[in-house]
Amino acid sequence: MRPTWATVDLDAIMHNARTLRDVVGPSQLCAVVKANGYGHGAVPVARAALAGGATWLAVAFVDEGIELRDAGIEAPVLVLSEPRPEEMAQARAADLRLTVYTVGGIAAAAAVRASGASPWPVHLKIDTGMHRVGASPLEAVAIADRIASSPSLLLEGVCTHCAVADVPDDPFTNQQLDCFDQVLAALRERGHEPAIIHAANSAGAIAHPNARRDLVRCGIAIYGIAPSSLLEGSVALRPALNLRSEIVHLQSLTAGERVSYGRRWQAERAAHVATIPIGYADGVRRSYGLDGGVVLVRGERCRVVGMVTMDQLLVDVSEVDAHLGDEVVLIGAQASSVITANDVAATLGTIGYEVTCALSVRVPRRFIGGAS
Repeated sequence: MRPTWATVDLDAIMHNARTLRDVVGPSQLCAVVKANGYGHGAVPVARAALAGGATWLAVAFVDEGIELRDAGIEAPVLVLSEPRPEEMAQARAADLRLTVYTVGGIAAAAAVRASGASPWPVHLKIDTGMHRVGASPLEAVAIADRIASSPSLLLEGVCTHCAVADVPDDPFTNQQLDCFDQVLAALRERGHEPAIIHAANSAGAIAHPNARRDLVRCGIAIYGIAPSSLLEGSVALRPALNLRSEIVHLQSLTAGERVSYGRRWQAERAAHVATIPIGYADGVRRSYGLDGGVVLVRGERCRVVGMVTMDQLLVDVSEVDAHLGDEVVLIGAQASSVITANDVAATLGTIGYEVTCALSVRVPRRFIGGAS
């Protein structure tokens, strides 16, 4: 078996859920477990988050919600984007809550009738400036009227999404919330009284108390990763994922020799280079070595060198007493050194979300902790 694996600490997930629940209370906590739990494993993470105090779960697509139901999870599951019309029957059969925002989507949902069933709870999403999905504020009342006029639907929630909540001083978040509140006031004037109002993502939940309404949707923070460098340390989160491999080959280079595809890295002096069996097919960016990526070997930061290949990467271990079989840490702690997902993201010019979501299915996940 290839010696590369990700360890997911479910006790850390539970801790993060409890911590976030306490921060945002009395708002309810919705744990976002889309994209295979941001690369951590949707079903185990969902169970751990619920055990830690989350009362709702959220996914991006209907099939992600069905995966949770097939695993026996009964908590409310919100699908964050409006499904295609042909997916509506599956969503209803799985008792998923829908996000809706178009006339066509509402008509398709209303057409799914379950004999003797209660009206299907749906959440109306308002586009307050992100311009990804959602109903225009000018259309919100008319669309809410369509939902209310259908005997098979129930307007359970109204929501929006914050575009820059991870930058606490950016005034646009308050502009979005002001727009959202105006829409809510117009809906109430029309007689619509949704039971659940929600706007905050992880950054909104942590940095913008006025975004915490009846429910907050926490994704990245559930996994112990700060939504941005500006929010590092704002809440006592515990990273849940460690990514490890080991040295499977060692070789000595003379000054001037080059390595890997394209021969992009040259040894300036005699060097020792280790081969690690993890590559871009596993989710490590192909340019990681060229961008300045590092790993931990014997507690020391060692440079990734040359181009990352599909199945392997190379590390300069000239400054450590490296041996075959030595553990290599790409994300996590070793001795007194730590590399976080956000550290990797900073090297690559991206965000921690992408780093963990990029981990492919061929990296085995080992679950430890109370909900495993």
